[in-house]
Amino acid sequence: QVQLLESGGGLVQAGGSLRLSCACSGRTFSTYTVAWFRQAPGKEREFVAAIRRSGGATYYADSAKGRFTISRDNAVNTAYLQMNSLEPEDTAVYYCAAREGNLMYSSGREYMYWGQGTQVTVSS
Repeated sequence: QVQLLESGGGLVQAGGSLRLSCACSGRTFSTYTVAWFRQAPGKEREFVAAIRRSGGATYYADSAKGRFTISRDNAVNTAYLQMNSLEPEDTAVYYCAAREGNLMYSSGREYMYWGQGTQVTVSS
């Protein structure tokens, strides 16, 4: 059974940065494509970014391009989301998700495993 645990969320002022981590346990991390999603209060969950198993390719939502960077370190079974130039609109619970295989999807339905989420709050 795959278990994902997010960390790194918190309160930050607009223009600031945060780095989220997603630690994976239970199975071979390098066999999974990993993605980040977020859900703001009263809104639907939305895709943020994804990264292939080897880390050789990434995929971003338009809202994340140029500000967020997804990465992974398979040696320590962890994926990351570096978030810069944060805006109040980025306030949400951020979730890490994983799926077997090497395809990246923006739909949450394609991901089998989910973490519990970490809260990111950006103040203006």
